[in-house]
Amino acid sequence: MANNNDDQFKKVISHAKEYGYIFASSEIYDGLSAVYDYAQNGVELKKNIREYWWRSMVYLNQNIVGIDAAILMHPTTWKASGHVDAFNDPLIDNKDSKKRYRADVLIEDYAEKLEQKAQKEIDKAKARFGDAFDEQQFVTTHPRVVRYREHQREILARLARSLEAEDLADVKSLIEELEISDPDTGSKNWTEVRQFNLMFGTKLGASADSATSLYLRPETAQGIFVNFLNVQKTGRMKIPFGIAQTGKAFRNEIVARQFIFRMREFEQMEMQFFVRPGEELTWYEHWKEARLKWHLSLGMGEENYRFHDHEKLAHYANAAADIEFKFPFGFKELEGIHSRTDFDLKAHEKFSGKKLQFFDPEMNENYVPYVVETSIGLDRMFLAVLSTALQEEELENGSTRTVLKIPSILAPVKAAVLPLVKKDGLPEIAQAIIDDLQWDFNVAYDEKDAVGRRYRRQDAAGTPFCITVDHQTKDDNTVTIRFRDSMEQRRIAISEISETIGESISFKKWLS
Repeated sequence: MANNNDDQFKKVISHAKEYGYIFASSEIYDGLSAVYDYAQNGVELKKNIREYWWRSMVYLNQNIVGIDAAILMHPTTWKASGHVDAFNDPLIDNKDSKKRYRADVLIEDYAEKLEQKAQKEIDKAKARFGDAFDEQQFVTTHPRVVRYREHQREILARLARSLEAEDLADVKSLIEELEISDPDTGSKNWTEVRQFNLMFGTKLGASADSATSLYLRPETAQGIFVNFLNVQKTGRMKIPFGIAQTGKAFRNEIVARQFIFRMREFEQMEMQFFVRPGEELTWYEHWKEARLKWHLSLGMGEENYRFHDHEKLAHYANAAADIEFKFPFGFKELEGIHSRTDFDLKAHEKFSGKKLQFFDPEMNENYVPYVVETSIGLDRMFLAVLSTALQEEELENGSTRTVLKIPSILAPVKAAVLPLVKKDGLPEIAQAIIDDLQWDFNVAYDEKDAVGRRYRRQDAAGTPFCITVDHQTKDDNTVTIRFRDSMEQRRIAISEISETIGESISFKKWLS
């Protein structure tokens, strides 16, 4: 099974390059590890995902507003937030392969394999018993499934305890007891586990002696917290209210891997929701549900999502869950929902000496609000969309087609306009259609090759509609519109094209 998934992942990576979605950064200089550039289609898909998030978060919630804070912040920000002292990853080196890994990820991957073994048993039984299969009873009574899952829980609980207590020696012991080997070479010859800070440092100032040491922000959330009062006062916001932001963050990931899943420069889409103390867990449940609903609105398959509640809570949280997505390399975190208590605002009060409180007229008192955070990686969302969309389909005539079934609301190019032949005035009509559509949609003109090959090319690029102009168009002003997913072809009037595309990509239709 793993090999199929590896193959699928390799296909996603090569397809992303071939169809102008993602290039390795500065590739002519042999690139830079774990840094990527979004190409002509990639930049559109990324923008569309960002817009889909922003509209649902900011426009559809009257009590949420957006900001765009600077990447460079006063260095004390990161002292207050705990990043200077505690933003570390536990790393381990293999002495034989000289490769470096995150110790916690090695253990989590081992635990995930146990879950896959349990799932295999469940799938086998499902196939054997058909409709009579009682999954609930099976998973609680089948000895192997119970054993795998029990073992998985024990491992993750112990890992959480060790990391919580910063007992790195026990993390190494766990790796040795589970006989975890280097994924590349199979060697079990490990170094000790040690902590490594992930922030990128930089300098601000003209001369080396007087320059201030700064950091590139490792997350976008702190820009929201330090602006809490500015936004609240200028926007006359009443609690509960939220502040949303999208933007770049930077982490010196030693073990960046899995294409754009874990990068050194990445983009986050975060919303911090400020609430009354004591109401945070109600809002935490609200946002868990709301965020999953947003994901499901894109129609990428309910079975590809699951919640993972954290065993180990960050020092500032009183509840935390991830929405995990089934990537080609297994279920991994896509979005985090965290109840951060009043940790951040209190820390910034302490370090800045400024009050960051809200006067609640209904309660007639001042307090530091509690915060519920929703935080999603835009690049991870991009990878989720791309890897789910890429499909090989067998057609009735025995041939296959490669199709990128990106939800039409997110598709980079909404329609390609194709003149059947490059003569008889058809290119001119096609160009006139483009001139009209381009006010509302990103559209493309394609006249090279036979029309069937052009359809295939647009399928592989993810374009939801192809509009073909032929000789009949000159007689009655109709065109053939072809739908990417069903390959259905329909004759419609030129005057109806805009409405047909518009209906398919209406935010109201998708988000409601």
